[in-house]
Amino acid sequence: MFTQTLTKRVLAAPRMSALANLLTGPHGIDRYTELVEPTWTRGDARAKVVAVRRQTSRSVTLTLEPNDAFTGFRAGQHINLSVEINGRRRTRCYSPASAEGSGSIELTIGRHDGGLVSTYLCDHAYPGMVLGLDSVGGDFVLPEVLPRRILFVSGGSGITPVLSMLRTLRAQAFTGEIAFLHYARGAEEACYRTELAAMRGVRVLHGYTRDGAAGDLDGYFGPAHLEAAFPGVAPDAVFVCGPPALVDAVRELCPDARSESFVPPVFGVPAEATGGTIAFTASGIEATDDGQTLLAQAEAAGLNPESGCRMGICHSCTRFKTRGAVRNLITGAVSAADCEEIQICVTAPVGDVAIDL
Repeated sequence: MFTQTLTKRVLAAPRMSALANLLTGPHGIDRYTELVEPTWTRGDARAKVVAVRRQTSRSVTLTLEPNDAFTGFRAGQHINLSVEINGRRRTRCYSPASAEGSGSIELTIGRHDGGLVSTYLCDHAYPGMVLGLDSVGGDFVLPEVLPRRILFVSGGSGITPVLSMLRTLRAQAFTGEIAFLHYARGAEEACYRTELAAMRGVRVLHGYTRDGAAGDLDGYFGPAHLEAAFPGVAPDAVFVCGPPALVDAVRELCPDARSESFVPPVFGVPAEATGGTIAFTASGIEATDDGQTLLAQAEAAGLNPESGCRMGICHSCTRFKTRGAVRNLITGAVSAADCEEIQICVTAPVGDVAIDL
């Protein structure tokens, strides 16, 4: 305790911190304090796992205690979470379920078939584990002026950002009307079911896609489900997070709905693949363009670039393009500017391209 208090005082005092960095250069004091405790860092945001709870057979709920370098998040945003697996740092983005400003971070991570990080954390997370918190982002957040009637819709692990919003509203003593629709394959996979059932003043309805008789809703989201959430009146605002099919169904009935989806899109190989040359300049490797994303083609060429979400959200795959044109496969926009940063997980070449990788 004395060592921790002394370290925090040194790091907090600008002059003492500057002197400490000078004396511990070129690496800085963080490289030494982390040897005593991995979370005692001023520049690197990290968190220690203080509790592990497995609510369902396909998920794990982690309670994290972040260090002082972490500056917080807004309800609905995502955090780039890093974990070392077999000697390599892996980064994925997850949305906290905890209320904004609560101090701790609660993450519920659903097991995705074939998912490296989600499977690892579901099977191996333990109290005392230290994880990296690389950055916070996303504009899937509550508006400054709160609407009076709010509908939250989630599917699977997409429950976390909307639950964060709900918990934040309740912490702020929100007096408006709230309905919450959550979809899971079955009751045994419905995270936070007990907590939601106990919430007063929130209309909670569950839909189970593989066991409809056990739920409150029959089938998939549609007009009947919207009517069940707000009988005879339309919600003022709708927030939805889940698989693309759920997001599309909600937006069809509620075009102004705010949406988020953490399921990586499947990019088809375009027929107009140029057959140009991709020069990975840092490794001295060249490849012939086959139309896939630069990330996929780099991996096919034997490279192992850092990546996270693989859908253009977390920015961990950002690399420097020195020349050539590329197409963003999400927006369709083509950029021919030399010397620019691009996200290689959602970008494909248009002709010859050189990238610092």
